[in-house]
Amino acid sequence: MTSLEGREVWFLTGSQGLYGEDTLRQVAEQSRQIADALGDGPSLPVKVRWMPVLTEASAIRRVCLEANASDDCVGLIAWMHTFSPAKMWIAGLDALRKPLLHLHTQANVALPWASIDMDFMNLNQAAHGDREFGYIQSRLGVARKTVAGHVSDSSVAARIGSWVRAAAGRAELSTLKLARFGDNMRDVAVTEGDKVEAQRRFGVSVNTYGVNDLVDAVDAVADDAITELVKEYEDTYRVSAELRHGADRHESLRYAARIELGLRGFLEDGGFKAFTTNFEDLGGLRQLPGLAVQRLMADGYGFGGEGDWKTSVLLRTLKAAAAGLPGGTSFMEDYTYHLEPGQEVILGAHMLEVCPSIASEVPMLEIHPLGIGGREDPVRMVFDAQPGPAVVVGMADMGDRFRLVANEIDVVEPAEPLPNLPVARAVWKPRPNLRTSAEAWLTAGAPHHTVLSSAIGAEELTDLADMVGTELLLIDADTTMRQFTKEIRWNQAYHRLAQGF
Repeated sequence: MTSLEGREVWFLTGSQGLYGEDTLRQVAEQSRQIADALGDGPSLPVKVRWMPVLTEASAIRRVCLEANASDDCVGLIAWMHTFSPAKMWIAGLDALRKPLLHLHTQANVALPWASIDMDFMNLNQAAHGDREFGYIQSRLGVARKTVAGHVSDSSVAARIGSWVRAAAGRAELSTLKLARFGDNMRDVAVTEGDKVEAQRRFGVSVNTYGVNDLVDAVDAVADDAITELVKEYEDTYRVSAELRHGADRHESLRYAARIELGLRGFLEDGGFKAFTTNFEDLGGLRQLPGLAVQRLMADGYGFGGEGDWKTSVLLRTLKAAAAGLPGGTSFMEDYTYHLEPGQEVILGAHMLEVCPSIASEVPMLEIHPLGIGGREDPVRMVFDAQPGPAVVVGMADMGDRFRLVANEIDVVEPAEPLPNLPVARAVWKPRPNLRTSAEAWLTAGAPHHTVLSSAIGAEELTDLADMVGTELLLIDADTTMRQFTKEIRWNQAYHRLAQGF
């Protein structure tokens, strides 16, 4: 579900015919070496496809159109090895619909001071050519990321890798299909949103299906498939005694497995990679899907509770971007605070649905009353989140645009055991502190449902927001309310003006 196999970025090199065939052969050789160094390094999670050196407008436009049409290509990396007159790039850049990274590098790390001649200067003049390319991108208003430095520098490769992951997330978002089982929770504002604008802006298709369509799929699951899945549960997780084979509540575990198999089959048959549920609309389901949702998230599916399709979309996008990285990415909700001075933390959880990819240990399968939904006690995984740096990010529909708000955090162990809280949970210290974080989050109008990720961070989120033309407000260790409030005002003015450009 979250593999980036088959994805690729295209490496474009700009030059011109002025320097002669011998120089162009050297340009091609050296640009291949740069592309290979990126592709062979550990930072880029996809294949780097080197393209022939570009020296004329028609070839540039053609490769940009081919990139637009390629399902495998998630973005382009462009480097002007020599001076590449930028008027040649106008038609291509104007047609380009894939993310673009401008790599400002050169073939050599050190200058050979004693042997430099004009041939060397004409060949190695990215410091000249990339300025021409930067100008035309700015003149055309091309959204891009610019990275300067030699590709042998690990920090340069890491920044390019972050961009590639964001581009992979953007590619997933552009074709994503999401199934909503029922509507969103009644009278809740922040889970509402413009699905037409989401499809126009991001590409995601969001549609609703009757809960009893899912119930039909759940009821049709064969008993032998349930038995096989229950055995997988027992082999994979710790299982409470009352749920084990022959115990009083084993049938509840079997029904949880039935829900998973039916839900998984429905999503696979429809090509959906994200979904929502709502405890107020369960139809003929005997349990609120808890364990099923957790396991599907672990496999890479997006999810949002109470019909929150925006968070579900965001979760699937970030899971795609984080493929293969250590750490996890989960649906989350800020639930309650510990406000002891100097020890302030946030306790995050949800009714049932937190992804085990963030767990610090093998989860325990347990069954407890839920108190809402009016159904049988649901089965769920219970665990604490793995401590370490992470980010929480939410998406809100502001009426005239979507807004992403992210907070860098540090997940910590609970100060004391939580024996009476039978749900998966995370405890974290927000940066710069709880007071500033909470005030900034509320001032931004950010949602209570979020995505928590210890796999990706602010750079990938920034790149992704730029790629999809969406506002991002970041709360980090340097945030002050004075500056953050100004940023909100500036953003509001900019985005409203930009709609008229």
